Amino acid sequence: MTRRKKTRSLADKVTIRTGKRKDFKKWRHENPDQVTSSRRFTQKKRQQRKLQAARKQARQESGQGITIHPESRGESPD
Repeated sequence: MTRRKKTRSLADKVTIRTGKRKDFKKWRHENPDQVTSSRRFTQKKRQQRKLQAARKQARQESGQGITIHPESRGESPD
C-alpha cells in the first residue's frame, strides 16, 4: 500500500478562500474582459514609451547618414 504524501499547504483542500492570490489569478484568467490596468500603471508606461521614442529619435538624428540607393552615374541596368 502506498503512502499519501503529506502536505503543509491547505490551499487545495479548502474550497472558499476569498482574497487569496490563487483565487484572484483564477478569476483573472476566467474574466479577461473585466481586468484592466490601473491608471497609474498606464500613465507610467505611456511616459516610458514617450521617453523611449524621444531617445530613439535623438539617436537617429545624431547618427551619420548613409545613402542606401546612391544616384546612378548615367548607367542603366537594362
